[in-house]
Amino acid sequence: ATHTYTAAGAFNATLTIESADGCVATYSLPVQINALPVVTTANDQTACEGANFTLNGAGANTYSWDNGITDGIAFSPTVGSITYTVTGTDLNGCTDTADVLITIHPNPVVNAGIDQTVCDGSNITLNGAGAVDLTWNNGVTNGIPFTPTLGILTYTLTGTTVFGCVAQDSLVVTVNSLPVVDAGTDKINCFGEQITLNGTGASTYTWTG
Repeated sequence: ATHTYTAAGAFNATLTIESADGCVATYSLPVQINALPVVTTANDQTACEGANFTLNGAGANTYSWDNGITDGIAFSPTVGSITYTVTGTDLNGCTDTADVLITIHPNPVVNAGIDQTVCDGSNITLNGAGAVDLTWNNGVTNGIPFTPTLGILTYTLTGTTVFGCVAQDSLVVTVNSLPVVDAGTDKINCFGEQITLNGTGASTYTWTG
């Protein structure tokens, strides 16, 4: 005979045997039904790619998680939505389960562009891409021309998605100083005489006239 107990407690299962001549015998078996543990864990969570989580079960004695994770040990979930289930076992060997849904959003793939080399006083425009919100350091606004200062400077672009996930990319802007060109002293010649003009201070020279 089988029976399913619907509540915890102490019970007696009694077997009554009656023979063909009307004799009766009984046998009583004490039955102890232990209550199931009430296992709980963290609430559902959302984070960005690369975040670490530590999941802990509560309400039992030992805990076993699916998806290859260990109770109380940090791990980094993959991108997507995954339900993690913990099975808790109490000292009586009774079990219960609890679930937590973890949703991981991908980080943006931010592109600051290629390195640039310009001359002092030149205007440049930095156009980053790859996220909803794009912010440059050094007071630069994405897509707006500006005049960089002399020297070599790194400009870092921070991109943020609608889920708040962040990534960065950088480029280097090299601003070279202008040459100090000298055309030489003024000259006075007679008509028909040849003169030679020699500029200095640069690599190549182009004269007007």
